[in-house]
Amino acid sequence: MFTGIVEEAGLVEAITPSETGIRLAVRSAVCGEGTQLGDSIAVNGCCLTVVKLRALRGKNPGHRMEFDLLQETWKRTSFADLLPGSRVNLERALALGARLGGHFVTGHIDGTARIRRWEPSGKDYVLEVDVPKSIARYLLPKGSITLDGISLTVAEVTSRGMIAWIIPHTRSVTALLERKAGDRLNIEADLLGKYVEKLLPPRR
Repeated sequence: MFTGIVEEAGLVEAITPSETGIRLAVRSAVCGEGTQLGDSIAVNGCCLTVVKLRALRGKNPGHRMEFDLLQETWKRTSFADLLPGSRVNLERALALGARLGGHFVTGHIDGTARIRRWEPSGKDYVLEVDVPKSIARYLLPKGSITLDGISLTVAEVTSRGMIAWIIPHTRSVTALLERKAGDRLNIEADLLGKYVEKLLPPRR
């Protein structure tokens, strides 16, 4: 379980074929600290398991974390758009008793949203994305949504998707800094909305 409060923007070091699918290697300055093999890390909002971990020394200390991606994960997410050097949002799993600053995020990606508009507006930024209809039904004004692992509030629901307002701090410390119109973002709908839908009787 995660919160959608991104701890850092790591850097993709390599994306290579592996015996199980695809191996993703990410350099981390923060999230590798205290992490062990088998731990869960949200990478652009997708819950992945650390299968290899190496401490990095020198001028840029940190850790190199490696993850195995299944073909299903590759198809459902925007990982196929990543290149070596790309920034990715990282968050360690929520510790028992820790503060919940965002909302409950499982790390199970529902699909991808495509950026329609990403531009400054006054001192802040406006992010408008197109959302698949299968996911858009969970959107509601002032509700929660996760885009590339970032817990956001839906400011407005549009005919194509949604709009969120982004403060300068969020833009500067996350992978949104290098995103542009047309790029895809991983999206996870609010878990509470999914449970409510499941409990309600089917529409006739």
